[in-house]
Amino acid sequence: MKTLKTSEEFTDLINSDNIIALFTADWCPDCRVIEPILPEIEEAFSDYHFVMIDRDSFIDLCQQYDVFGIPSFIAFRKGREIGRFVSKERKSKEEIVEFIETLPV
Repeated sequence: MKTLKTSEEFTDLINSDNIIALFTADWCPDCRVIEPILPEIEEAFSDYHFVMIDRDSFIDLCQQYDVFGIPSFIAFRKGREIGRFVSKERKSKEEIVEFIETLPV
């Protein structure tokens, strides 16, 4: 999974491809719980590029996209938001997969 380096990179990514942004933080225990399953999910949904966004480094993006709980996922296609799974609750593999499967084609 790609790790976001700059806000400009985020803008370029979401405008150019199918992106699923994962908002996370090093100190977040719920984020650590889902870490081992993320490669599996990425492999299963290869139509999307996944990018990890550190909440503490990109608080402006979190505010811009109303991400107040982590881990949270927002899907983009060609610059447009097509879905979000944003909450402060722990997410299971099944919930993440269901979120991605229900995104519009």
